[in-house]
Amino acid sequence: MNYLAHIFLSGDDEFLKLGNFMADEIKGSSYRTYPPEIQKGILLHRAIDDFTDHHPLVSQGAHRFFDELGHYNSVVIDMIYDHILAKRWKEYSDIELPVFAEDFYLLLESNQHLLPKKIGKVVPYMIEHNWLLSYSKLDDLRLILRQMNHKTKHDTQLHKGADIYLAFQSEFDSEFTSFFEDIRKFCNLKIKALNQNI
Repeated sequence: MNYLAHIFLSGDDEFLKLGNFMADEIKGSSYRTYPPEIQKGILLHRAIDDFTDHHPLVSQGAHRFFDELGHYNSVVIDMIYDHILAKRWKEYSDIELPVFAEDFYLLLESNQHLLPKKIGKVVPYMIEHNWLLSYSKLDDLRLILRQMNHKTKHDTQLHKGADIYLAFQSEFDSEFTSFFEDIRKFCNLKIKALNQNI
């Protein structure tokens, strides 16, 4: 799961969204230095990642990228799943995707002081290029993957992931449908548990 899915799966709680968004930069138990609502978001993010990494349908989809992309297949499946979510957004939300994205950008701008420095530096670029909305267009996603090639340690061609997705689009879409139903149920339960424990 990438940015869009993580934010969406946080529900309506703004601080849960913030914690979920910035969680990758919060290591170990250092999450405890943040306010309780942010802590919940960080823990939710970790739970989502663990659930996703161990889900058989995600593994099945990621395997299709392995021959071309090796262990970067997990990065690409996350991006592809955000693309499918954005493309089918109206099936999952009553809020238009451009409105959802704009609301989240405003949330980030008004809470810059809570964000880790590395994430804070990314936010203006994210807003300028409207990452959350750009996921919906495969050509934009291909461009993002091409740009990511320059940030990997090895010689990669992540943009090929878009073509592999097209070759197996019906399979990916079907797997996403089942997986996303599972993870939405999981997140609803996890959020309830976090609200009871923190």
